[in-house]
Amino acid sequence: MLVAQLQADLTAAMKARDELTTSVLRMAVAAVKEAAVSGTEAREVSDDEVIALLSKEAKRREEAATAFTEGGRPERAERELAERDVLARYLPQPLSEEELASLVSTALDEGGFSEPSQMGLAMKAAMAAVGGRADGKAVSALVKAHLSR
Repeated sequence: MLVAQLQADLTAAMKARDELTTSVLRMAVAAVKEAAVSGTEAREVSDDEVIALLSKEAKRREEAATAFTEGGRPERAERELAERDVLARYLPQPLSEEELASLVSTALDEGGFSEPSQMGLAMKAAMAAVGGRADGKAVSALVKAHLSR
């Protein structure tokens, strides 16, 4: 499981005194534990949920790096990008544009989505097919293009 891998890597980073990796993995493990106890009862967090959490955190780091760069703080931007790179080790490889277009098109054709009014259902099907390996904005653009034909 991915949770066990995160915990093992955290222990290794602490032993190696790798401050950057230790801080990022501590945050990741804490986010996973928080997700596990959120709601009415404690539960096991699936690898898909962990990947979603890590993707969200990586995206936050990317946005923060952009903000720091625009604010004239390149050293902080570099730190944010380094943190994003640590998180990226645990994420699946992103899809190429061709692979993404193919998956989205197949999912929409199989679901019979052809009307722009079906955007919500079409996005749900497309995101399920993509499996967190692409940005929602890119998927949304492809779905809109497909539905407006």
